[in-house]
Amino acid sequence: MAVEFGDTERNLSDTLNDMIASIRGNTITLRELMIGIGEHGFLLLCALLTLPFLIPVSIPGVSTVFGAAIILISLAITLNRLPWLPQRILDRQIETEKLVPTLKKGAALVSKLDRFVRPRLHFLTQGAFMSRFNGLMIMAGGVLLMFPLGLIPLSNTLPGIAILLLSLGIIQRDGLMVAAGYLFLVATTVYFTVLAYLALAAGQGLSSFFVS
Repeated sequence: MAVEFGDTERNLSDTLNDMIASIRGNTITLRELMIGIGEHGFLLLCALLTLPFLIPVSIPGVSTVFGAAIILISLAITLNRLPWLPQRILDRQIETEKLVPTLKKGAALVSKLDRFVRPRLHFLTQGAFMSRFNGLMIMAGGVLLMFPLGLIPLSNTLPGIAILLLSLGIIQRDGLMVAAGYLFLVATTVYFTVLAYLALAAGQGLSSFFVS
């Protein structure tokens, strides 16, 4: 189903509160929720998926799974479409009696983000082009996160921080935070390049030792 999202112009708490107010009836489907929350909800999910990696050494294997999920979500943001999910999951009925109180608690928690970030450097967060570009940057972070280097210090932390900054920066229209996310992507790329160079140099050294 092709559903276009509007440009990210409002903070997440307002989006959640408006969606909660629009809920009618005893049940709602996941498809309807995803359409109601739009990019904001997907960006928040990306941010949450980075939390296990905000330590110097992460659990091996987790980055591959979470990185793949981030890539799928960011692809949906980049293409301005709902992410692909089986129809039986998208159209599953959810009881609103239990869902609405949970959403209200989430909206209250998210509203506290406004104390730490604020709209600035708007050119990095507004407009269709920047929305798609930032989606690609989150995707790049997901690819870097998928590298099976969890036991190497900072190999998951750097891309995790980049994705977190990008996601929260876009949600709150904080261009400074988004710019910091770009810098962490560059730092991750440089770090991985150095690791690859050192691994190659070590391999050549061992090869020369055994040949001689």
